[in-house]
Amino acid sequence: MRLKVLFFGMLKDITGLEAEEAEFEDGADLGSVFGRYAERYPRLRDYEASIVMARNRQFASRREAVAEGDEVAFLPPVSGGAGPYLREISAEGNFFALTREPIDTQAIRQSLARPDDGAVVVFEGIVRNNTHGRPTEYLEYHCYEAMAVEIMARIGREIAVSHPIGRIAIVHRLGRLAIGETSVVVAVAAPHRRAAFEAALAGIDRLKKVVPIWKKEHFAGGEVWVEGDWDASLIE
Repeated sequence: MRLKVLFFGMLKDITGLEAEEAEFEDGADLGSVFGRYAERYPRLRDYEASIVMARNRQFASRREAVAEGDEVAFLPPVSGGAGPYLREISAEGNFFALTREPIDTQAIRQSLARPDDGAVVVFEGIVRNNTHGRPTEYLEYHCYEAMAVEIMARIGREIAVSHPIGRIAIVHRLGRLAIGETSVVVAVAAPHRRAAFEAALAGIDRLKKVVPIWKKEHFAGGEVWVEGDWDASLIE
C-alpha cells in the first residue's frame, strides 16, 4: 500500500524530506512506518521518545494500523487562504487562523465583543531578544498547517464549553519574525473578567502543548530548534 509521509520541524532537517510517498506492506502500523525511516535516518532514534505521530490529521498511537492512501505525519516536540490568513476556521463567532502576515490584534479584539460582554482579554506572545541570555536575531515558525488550525479550533470549542465566555479567537503567525513582533494572539470576550482571563490562559497553555507548531531560533553564528514537550496524553 502507498502512504504519504510528512516531516516537520527538526525532523525535516534530519531527513532532508518535507514529504514522501512510499510503499509499505499491508498490515503495517505507525510504529513500523517510523521504524522504516529510523533505519534510513538513525538520528530519528534520538527523538523517538518525544515524537508524536498523526494519521490523517488526527493524533494516533504507534499501534494504529495504516491503510492505502493514508497521510502520516511525524511531529517533533512543540515549543505554534484568502486575505491575510493561510487557513482559518470560523464558527459561532469564534475564529482560529494561521497567517504569515503581521497579526491585526485590534481587528481580532473588535470582532469578538458583543453588547452583553463586560470584558475582552487579549494575550499576545511576542518575540524577545534573547533565550537564556543568548541574543536572538529572529525566529522562524513552522507547522503542519491543516492539522494545526483544526486543533486550534477544537481547543477553542472545548474552552467555550468549559468556561462561561462569549467568544474566543486564536491566531498564530508563521514564517520569519523579528524581535518585538507578535507571534500568537489568544483573545476572549466574556460577560465577566475572571472567566475571560482564565479562558485566555487555558488557550495559550493548551496551544503550547498540543498544536503542531515549531520554533527555530536564529542567533549569531547558528540556529536551533526550540524544544518543548507534548501533552503526555498524546503519546500514551
